[in-house]
Amino acid sequence: MANVTRTHNVHFMVNEQERDMIKRRMEQSGIQSMRAYMLKMAIDGRIIHIELDSVKEMVRLLSNATNNINQIAKRANQTNNIYAADLEELRERYEGICGQTKVILRKISEM
Repeated sequence: MANVTRTHNVHFMVNEQERDMIKRRMEQSGIQSMRAYMLKMAIDGRIIHIELDSVKEMVRLLSNATNNINQIAKRANQTNNIYAADLEELRERYEGICGQTKVILRKISEM
């Protein structure tokens, strides 16, 4: 769309409160240009900005669980035993990952 020629003007007035709301939503969307934001909203009607904090938390939980699995595997290979406490810790990590996944899916479904 870099070579698109625009020949029509669209203009409308807003009050200060409406402009502040538009600017706030524009900042939340990550779009820097008011013109680009307004054009995107006018054409698509909706901009989805995904917060990655939940995904980052899930990645952290997965990393922790992976580290625990590696430690348990190493210990099992050294001692030929698997301890109940190790399995319980893995179960708790798994539940944390499942819980975080549910949070992410709920947020996505609310969009």
